[in-house]
Amino acid sequence: MKRLKLLVTGHRGLLGSDLAAGLAKEYEVTGIGRAECDLTRRPAVLEALKRLRPDLAVHAAAWTDVDGCEREPETAYRVNVLATGHLAEACQRLKIPLLYISTDFVFDGRKKSPYRESDPTNPIQVYGRSKLAGETAVQNLCERFFIVRTAWLFGRHGRTFPARILEAAHRGETAPVIRNQTGSPTYTVDLTRAVGEILRGGGYGLYHAVNLGAASRLELAREVLKQAGLKGRLKPVTAAELKLPARRPARSALRTLVLEAETGLKMAEWPEALHRYLAEETD
Repeated sequence: MKRLKLLVTGHRGLLGSDLAAGLAKEYEVTGIGRAECDLTRRPAVLEALKRLRPDLAVHAAAWTDVDGCEREPETAYRVNVLATGHLAEACQRLKIPLLYISTDFVFDGRKKSPYRESDPTNPIQVYGRSKLAGETAVQNLCERFFIVRTAWLFGRHGRTFPARILEAAHRGETAPVIRNQTGSPTYTVDLTRAVGEILRGGGYGLYHAVNLGAASRLELAREVLKQAGLKGRLKPVTAAELKLPARRPARSALRTLVLEAETGLKMAEWPEALHRYLAEETD
């Protein structure tokens, strides 16, 4: 039986690398990044999709530097909104279903319990606003779409928060860690599995896909050190003390109600996912 062709944008990134590798077991995967196609140029996007003719597309390319987006909002909107709109328009024209990776930062963090897919959005920084605008572009321009919000990603292909904690511990440095932000730590390998399940059997629409349970940055850092068997030094700080350019939601943990209802997939708890990540890191 001939395998379906799957296009993955941002295939060299933190998430895109795992998506391209993990989904290759089921699909004929083609990845494109800036080297292959400038997604901010509308004609280039349409030309690339006409040439590649995928059956499905996963849009993982994005500018995820939250503080960088705050400093350069025009670049953030060009990469996260304009490029997304071009891809959605091309997918609609060629009748290609599109899966768009979004973020917990579309919420303001004021809700005391984890966010449901149906909760109202209210991003408080440029990055979140640009990703929400990307969601809107997908919804308005593409009839057959999946929007998958995720959060606090860690994996082998990027310098993520757990990796920075490990680096500081190995160097004997004290790592300042925010104690008053809570979210859903998520392993890119597990998110890849969720994306595969959604593409395989989920209905079109909006999903949250994160590892289960919530943690503060400080709790996550302590668990990293505990599981790694390291005695690193952590300095608990508030978000305000770090004086970062962009505000972060204080509480942005997500619930995965639609994912479980549509696919039957129950994500692993985040400490167990972290354990698998650390085991792979030390292989």
